Amino acid sequence: MERPPNLAAAIDTAAEALVGVLDSATARHNVVSPTQLRVLSLVIAHPHTNVNRLAELLDVVPSSASRLCDRLEAVGLLRRVADPRDRREVRLVPTTAAETLLGELRDRRHQAVQAVLDRMPNRVQHELLLALVAFSQAAALGAPAAGSDSTVRTA
Repeated sequence: MERPPNLAAAIDTAAEALVGVLDSATARHNVVSPTQLRVLSLVIAHPHTNVNRLAELLDVVPSSASRLCDRLEAVGLLRRVADPRDRREVRLVPTTAAETLLGELRDRRHQAVQAVLDRMPNRVQHELLLALVAFSQAAALGAPAAGSDSTVRTA
C-alpha cells in the first residue's frame, strides 16, 4: 500500500472518525458530562487521589476540581473520605455506581468500535492492530514527563 501524500492528515481524519464512533456510544448516556466522566476515569486510574492532585491531572484550579467533585458526589458517583493514615487528608473514591457506569460505557464503546471493525476485512483489522500498537509505542517514547507544561490538557 502506498503512503498517502499527507499521512498525518489521513491519520487525523481517521482519528476524527474514531472519536465520532466513541462519542456516539457515549452520547446515549446523559447522567454525567464528558468532563465528569474524565474525572471518574482519573480517580479510578489514580487511587488515593485528592482534589489537589485531581486539579493537577485536569490542569485546572483546585476550586474547579472541587466543584466537579461536588456534582459527582451529589449524583452518588463519588465520595470524599478521610485518609486512614492522615485524617486531615481527604481522598476521592468512586462509588460502585461509578465503576458500573464506566464499565457499561466502556462496553458500549467497544461494541461501537467492533461494529465498525466488522465491516473491515480480517487482514486489514490485523494490520490496523499492529499499526496502532506501533503508534502507541512511538507516542510513549516521545511523551513528555508528567507535570510538564508542554502538554495541553482540557477539563
